[in-house]
Amino acid sequence: MAAINYVQASEFEALIAEKTLTVVDFTASWCGPCKLVAPLMEQLAKDYEGRITVVKVDIDQDKSLAKQFEVRSIPAVLMFLGADRLATLVGVKPYPEFTALVEQHLAS
Repeated sequence: MAAINYVQASEFEALIAEKTLTVVDFTASWCGPCKLVAPLMEQLAKDYEGRITVVKVDIDQDKSLAKQFEVRSIPAVLMFLGADRLATLVGVKPYPEFTALVEQHLAS
């Protein structure tokens, strides 16, 4: 199963420079709704292993990325292709909403 790693600002630029579809889950340990999104991100990483990269950003550990991408509410899931932000989903969403966006951006 694909592991979901936490990234910090210092690693983020190198990550998105890879030009693959990257899903970034902005989360915090104290965030109840974030705990509902976490298993969805794990499933997404498993279902699309080798095709996309799924990472987490703990906003308590690295506020700079949240500020850079204007994340004001969590849970927030952002999708990037290289440095281009393709989508932002805020709040708890059903799994098919995540997969539909992934499929859309993998096809384009």
